Amino acid sequence: MLRSLVGSEMCIRDRYQRRVRGANSRAMATAQTNYTDGSSNMAKFDNTEKNDCRSRNIIAAKAIADCVRTSLGPRGMDKMVIDAKQDVVITNDGATILKKLQVQSPAARMLVDLSKAQDIEAGDGTTTVVVIAGSLLESARDLLSKLHPTVISRSFRMAADKCVEVLDSMAKPIAEDDYDMMVKICSTSLNSKVISGHSNNLAPMAVDAVQAVTTPGTTYVDLDDIKVIKCYGGTIDDSERIDGIVFPKKASHFADGPTRIKDAKIGLIQFCISPPKTDMENNVVVSDYGHMDRILREEKAYILKIVKEIKKSGINVLLIQKSILRTAVNDLALHFLAKLKIMVIRDIERDDIEFISKATGCVPMASVDALHPEKLGHAAEVAEVTVGTGKVVKVTGIENMGRVATVLLRGSNKMLLDEVERSFHDALCVARCLVKKRFLICGGGAPEVEMAVQLEQYAKTLEGQESYCIRRFAEALEIIPYTLAENAGLQPMEIVTDLRNKHVQGMRHMGINVRKGCVTDMMEEDVVQPLLVDTSAISLATEACRAILKIDDIVPTR
Repeated sequence: MLRSLVGSEMCIRDRYQRRVRGANSRAMATAQTNYTDGSSNMAKFDNTEKNDCRSRNIIAAKAIADCVRTSLGPRGMDKMVIDAKQDVVITNDGATILKKLQVQSPAARMLVDLSKAQDIEAGDGTTTVVVIAGSLLESARDLLSKLHPTVISRSFRMAADKCVEVLDSMAKPIAEDDYDMMVKICSTSLNSKVISGHSNNLAPMAVDAVQAVTTPGTTYVDLDDIKVIKCYGGTIDDSERIDGIVFPKKASHFADGPTRIKDAKIGLIQFCISPPKTDMENNVVVSDYGHMDRILREEKAYILKIVKEIKKSGINVLLIQKSILRTAVNDLALHFLAKLKIMVIRDIERDDIEFISKATGCVPMASVDALHPEKLGHAAEVAEVTVGTGKVVKVTGIENMGRVATVLLRGSNKMLLDEVERSFHDALCVARCLVKKRFLICGGGAPEVEMAVQLEQYAKTLEGQESYCIRRFAEALEIIPYTLAENAGLQPMEIVTDLRNKHVQGMRHMGINVRKGCVTDMMEEDVVQPLLVDTSAISLATEACRAILKIDDIVPTR
């Protein structure tokens, strides 16, 4: 019996030891498995975090693009922007809308800066470039689940270069003296604005202004040489280009000063006609009436001496620069100038000095000793006239007028007048694009569809990942014709499909006619635009998309 008990105890001990060894081995295996899984989970967590960062950036940028997408094209909607001061702006200009937005996301601010860059480079297409960038980011977001961001970025760069080649092949040269074609191109730019009904008046004015400041044989245009003056009252059709310059202020009426001068000799001074002040804040206390009379006599003699020097130099129209240190001209000086029949225009801004000098030929004079007849400008007439609800001073018949232009815009209210100014600036930029790069291209979504068709053919010649990415790039470009049709109230799927078929058949200039609701030849419809607008939009949108794709983490600093 004892032997049987001992045998049973040994069996139990052996089973226990085998169970312990099995548990230990399973624990070791479990620990090894957990360690391996932990390493892979850390790697997965790292990649997931980077993808989340890219996704957040893409979503923020796509929200900005969706905000302005409905304002694309001639049938696009307008946006009412209300700032902190409760000022209302109604516009469909992409750069203006984005400039007014308060954007927090850094990636979204990149699209705002993208619109500004397009505005500086081409002046038009500010909505198009943001919409294209948003569509490219949407395509890149789908590709990120399969491909590395570097591969996508490299492929997008290849696609953008191919797009520029396609646009160059579609472009047609324009002659330097082809005035009618330049007017048609400016009209196309204005047709997508609130004031599209007045493009027949504003487009020729924009072309005339740009040609007036362009030196023949060069491609440089400085829009600062075109002064745009806004005047309330009247209609947009009352806007005009002035053969001379305009000061948006009244002449001095003190002591019945003159408001119209024939055979004007214009002098521009940068010194004050008022009693001098001390360099520091000091007070002079006068307790004797005799001393007070003496101070007044000295001031009168000081001012009278300056006025006599001005009269001696032959000036009969005096422009006085605005001063921030002391009064530029006081009432006593205005009295003397009026008695001498000298017309006075006060508070000339410092930023306008160069424009006035270039227009009239007068040289700014910084002191009384610099007053010389050869530094004066000459004009046939300087007159104060009533324009709308206010008065302006017109200078016409300027001798040896420089390459400058002045445009007087009219409108019934501030909101409309501001929109007219923004739209006219876009027309000026379009005309400038034609001077910088004398090629035009059709509009109506035709370039984007042609680029998409050509990119698909180009992708078939490539192999691997680049071919797949370029196809997605081509699909992203179709957002422009799709949006044009959608904003015009058409059937976008049917219109874009018909448009693609036309381009596959070789009809490169076919685009969306939003007025007729069908696909027509854009060249025959005179829907044309500068080549620089499209090439700049593709290049800038691609660069912005690549920059966002390269960001894999956001590191805040203090």
